[in-house]
Amino acid sequence: MAEQKGGRPIAASQRPTGTDKAIATGKRQYFRRKKVDRICIEKIDYIDYKDTRLLSQFITERGKIVPRRISGLNAQNQRRITEAIKLARNIALLPFAGGNERER
Repeated sequence: MAEQKGGRPIAASQRPTGTDKAIATGKRQYFRRKKVDRICIEKIDYIDYKDTRLLSQFITERGKIVPRRISGLNAQNQRRITEAIKLARNIALLPFAGGNERER
């Protein structure tokens, strides 16, 4: 616990914040870029379930659909991508699961 010179603990309001700590320790703060919706930027009106190259960008190696907070899509486009992925899986254009992690 942080203490003052007199041996008493420092009040929470007087403790350094995250940015103050970075300045005090000399470490640089990690700057997170704003996620952008690739569907909106590329102005894709219709997400085709047969476009496996586009859909595979939103699937992990294990075959899971990437969540919205990671992909950066807005809610409407995330739902459209999810439906297209599920359609593509049902007609075997995309796998339900990724490859086996440990090969024998």
